[in-house]
Amino acid sequence: MQAYWALVWRELGLFFKSWTGYIIIAGVMFLLGFSFWSMLEGLNSQPTPVPITQLFYETLYFWLILLVVSPLITMRTFALEKSSGTYETLMTTPVGDAQVVLAKFTGALLFYLILWLPLLACIGIVRYYSHDPASLDPATVATTFLGIALIGSVYLSLGIFTSAVTKSQIIAAMFSFAVGITFFMLSFLGAAFGTQTGWQAQLIAHLGLMEHMRDFAQGIVDSRPVVLYLTLTAFFLFLSWKSVESRRWK
Repeated sequence: MQAYWALVWRELGLFFKSWTGYIIIAGVMFLLGFSFWSMLEGLNSQPTPVPITQLFYETLYFWLILLVVSPLITMRTFALEKSSGTYETLMTTPVGDAQVVLAKFTGALLFYLILWLPLLACIGIVRYYSHDPASLDPATVATTFLGIALIGSVYLSLGIFTSAVTKSQIIAAMFSFAVGITFFMLSFLGAAFGTQTGWQAQLIAHLGLMEHMRDFAQGIVDSRPVVLYLTLTAFFLFLSWKSVESRRWK
């Protein structure tokens, strides 16, 4: 267990020891700033009864962070190790292949969650100047971050898998982004099938990220999307584990 956490802190520390990590942080801050500005523009034009967290969710910049940042975080997890020649050294550490995959996922997830912390400050600023304690309901904020963490876990696990099967960081990021944007587009497809019946329409409707995130931003936790995201995360991590394990047969 000690070796596992050593790998986690190593993975997390690498983001703060390279320009890539600080570029990602700057990009997220930039997008969150635009999201904050867009939200304030909406509040200045007309009052709204919906939670502040939902206003953040409804901006384009919010989804750009989810769709673009995750591939950038994970593209280096295994691909960089392979291209730099440190992959074999890493795999000879006294931990199993599954622990290596989980350690890289945990480090990436921690960095991903750190990136979203400024969102709390943005919500706090609006609450302070609106003088409305109800605008910052702790339960709603918690469910919003739960949704961000769950959806992010899927995209991070997908990115780790793509990084595990290639030596190129660019290919890993592009493939992860392509699959991720396809998954996101199912939300619009689900809206088109919203009035139809049948298991196909119901299946597509259950894959709607935007609908799920709307519920989380409103303080609603439905067990179905929670199970879906945890299952997809476990599935991609399992594929990553098998990809890493396959080196023994080469």
